[in-house]
Amino acid sequence: MNKASVQNSLMLAPLIGATNSLMTALGVWLMFVVVIAAYGTGMAPLRVRLVPWTRVPAGVLLAAALTSCAELVGQAWSLQWQQHLGLYAGLIALQCVVLDSNEFFQSPWRDRLRLCGLFGALMMSMGLLRELVGNGTVGAHLSWLVGGLDWPGWILTADGGLRLATLVPGGFILLGLLIAAKQAWLRLSN
Repeated sequence: MNKASVQNSLMLAPLIGATNSLMTALGVWLMFVVVIAAYGTGMAPLRVRLVPWTRVPAGVLLAAALTSCAELVGQAWSLQWQQHLGLYAGLIALQCVVLDSNEFFQSPWRDRLRLCGLFGALMMSMGLLRELVGNGTVGAHLSWLVGGLDWPGWILTADGGLRLATLVPGGFILLGLLIAAKQAWLRLSN
């Protein structure tokens, strides 16, 4: 199995599970970026000092500590948002360790930035589409990330939307439809 498929498959879980609203997707992506950056910064001086067989356990400890701290900060910032994360925030620690073992942190910073940006764009797109189709709103839970704001978001339909789109199976269906649309577009352009 190649390196890209391992790291992409690990990113699939939060992409499907944590994108039922735009604000949840934005929060998970922000947490991902902060923890990945802190992990890369913290692991760089340790990597050269550790014996090769101790790098994975040290990475697990560092990633778990950083993710736990990020979850505590998220809980203190907004309990509603942190409760909607579920186990997806914990998967960030696993992503750190797998990315480290695939030498992601030794790659050029532009490649790392491109992967994080692509992941963020996918998270925001899925979150926006699922909230729009599932609830008929856009930005309905902005108060979760911006404290003290009592804004209901843009309500586009009075009766809500297709509830399946906010559930995990709806995320798989929407992602499958987006991949099929991309494939159709590529065939038409050739």
